[in-house]
Amino acid sequence: MHETAIVSGLMKILTEQAALHGVARIARVNLKVGRLRGVDPRQLRACFELFAEETLADGAELVIDEVAVRGRCRACGHDFAVPRYRFECPECKGQDIAVLSGQELYIDSFEAAAAEPAGPDERRH
Repeated sequence: MHETAIVSGLMKILTEQAALHGVARIARVNLKVGRLRGVDPRQLRACFELFAEETLADGAELVIDEVAVRGRCRACGHDFAVPRYRFECPECKGQDIAVLSGQELYIDSFEAAAAEPAGPDERRH
């Protein structure tokens, strides 16, 4: 299950970036995942929930944007959606295809949770 390794790295990046930007709690994480990565979104979400427990991302929403596979024929230059991982140009039937999208795996953005108002004791200090 490589989802575990992905989420482990994801949490490390989120922790580092949150510290860098002074974020105490994360409310939402927007992730781009290309279909060629072979990642199961359900497993990714389940791993994220487990890894996020008792961290700054506890309760955060994980939004996964699955990126479709697109290619460009090197012979004729035609750009096209790659259906069912069939890397063949629909125009010239060429098979020398450059992958344009579908290999992504990155945090597109994350959102900080709104700061909770200070309690009565905290306001006096």
